[in-house]
Amino acid sequence: MITEIRAQNCYAFNEKIVFSLKADMRNKRLADNVAVVGNFNVLKTAGIYGANNAGKTNLIKCILAIWNVLVNRGFVANRNMFSNDPVVSLGITFLFEGREFSYNFKYDTNKNEYIFEEFQEIIKDTYGNERHETWLLKDIVNNEFKSLDDRMEAMIGVVARNNILMYLVDTKQFQHMDEMKRVLTGLALKIDIIDLNNIPIGKTIELLKTGNPLTQKVVNFIKNADLYMDNYFFASPSQFKIETSIDGKQPQENVLNIPDQLEEQIRLTSVYKGVAVPSLLFDSTGTKKIAALASYIIEALETGRILIIDELDSSIHFKLTRAIVAMFNNALNDKAQLIFTVHDVNLMDCKKLFRKEQIWFVSKDNDGVYVYSLADFTAQDGVRETTDVIDKYRKGALGALPEPELINSLLEIKEDRS
Repeated sequence: MITEIRAQNCYAFNEKIVFSLKADMRNKRLADNVAVVGNFNVLKTAGIYGANNAGKTNLIKCILAIWNVLVNRGFVANRNMFSNDPVVSLGITFLFEGREFSYNFKYDTNKNEYIFEEFQEIIKDTYGNERHETWLLKDIVNNEFKSLDDRMEAMIGVVARNNILMYLVDTKQFQHMDEMKRVLTGLALKIDIIDLNNIPIGKTIELLKTGNPLTQKVVNFIKNADLYMDNYFFASPSQFKIETSIDGKQPQENVLNIPDQLEEQIRLTSVYKGVAVPSLLFDSTGTKKIAALASYIIEALETGRILIIDELDSSIHFKLTRAIVAMFNNALNDKAQLIFTVHDVNLMDCKKLFRKEQIWFVSKDNDGVYVYSLADFTAQDGVRETTDVIDKYRKGALGALPEPELINSLLEIKEDRS
């Protein structure tokens, strides 16, 4: 599970931002929303609100940039367009196998070099006291190098800088470097990052095709979403028929020369009142998104994955998005995590659905972009446990709210007609 994301000079974020999923256990409300792992308390879900183009998706992109580095796909991110500093800084703190680790790196976009790396284990006692054990430090600017592997420490300063260290050396020769690589890649392989405006259906297709043990759970999720659907399946070749005709004659399937990917999507079948129809042709956009999303959700809950979704409420009814969040917050979930961006204020419920530290905002003004939590607002700010947070947000008291002036466009149109 992720406990913190840090970014500076990356995409919209010029100044350093910290997005935290650490639970404040001084507040015991909605304790089921917190996963307790050893001495660590981490939030199971977090929702990110903000106006269009404020930077919500940029926060997701920062996580994606970290993921790309960890899986050896290279540095894929932009430095802040208003900054003259070429160095992008990113960091992640996370739980892995009951232990907490932190990894930070800096990338010089002019030189295409990783000029800083730091990997630490965070050890916390039962009283909440923390100490950080540094496994690796590479600081090119200050010429400072440390490693728990003595032979590695002597090499750090002379190794190439076009990748992070664990992909530049044979880690099997270094005990701690090899364990560091296992931990970081293990984390990355547990993360799914998807955009609900462009969600791939491939995962659901593969589960339905292969008869994976999760298949029926995915189908049941789709049916339980209350889509008036009797069943959902991937049609076999014998079940799959093209109902198109030319001059009244049924063509041979090979005449159509349908690309494999499209054919697989057409073979996804929904059943309504006993009638089987191709989902691609008959189902709504929202239904198709739910079918694609189902496999990610079920796999996350079943195997303890981290699911990150941009625009969770895109084309999906507010009661369904609320039910999805509630699944992750539930006491039955003790290992999966959901992070998402959203516009739907109906989810902003601190009485039944969210703890204050689970609601985040991204706000933008002429000076910069800001990332902050509802927990940053105190009773002195007028935000208490009994406060109607939705009303507060709608009135602009929490920021991160657009102020459209579209009436000016109407006035321009009227003037042009005069």
